[in-house]
Amino acid sequence: MTMPPSRSAAGSEVERSALSAAACLFHGFSDPSRLAILRHLALGEHRVIDLTAHLGLAQSTVSKHLACLKDCGLVSSRPEGRASVYSLNHSESLLDLLASAERLLELTGDAVTLCPRYGLTSAETAS
Repeated sequence: MTMPPSRSAAGSEVERSALSAAACLFHGFSDPSRLAILRHLALGEHRVIDLTAHLGLAQSTVSKHLACLKDCGLVSSRPEGRASVYSLNHSESLLDLLASAERLLELTGDAVTLCPRYGLTSAETAS
């Protein structure tokens, strides 16, 4: 995604592939519950039960989002007794990305939430 645009057909395919991978990554961040889980895991390892208590989410919701984040390679788990303990992968890069997103949101003001296609009002009307 950091490559400059290429004019060759092979370069265009590589660029499309990189952009598709980036879009998949950002889709992993597209749910507020997943973002909340990632932010909480930035504090340290947690079990599902810990996350449900701290975030006020249902166990099934936390488990579903952790599975997504694990499939994306953003979190990993290890067994501890009968539970699994989850932690962030690449925590420094992830925290840098989230900090950059916060800076960008500050710069755009309300534009993102007011976006007619992806903003908060579009989500409310789609429901």
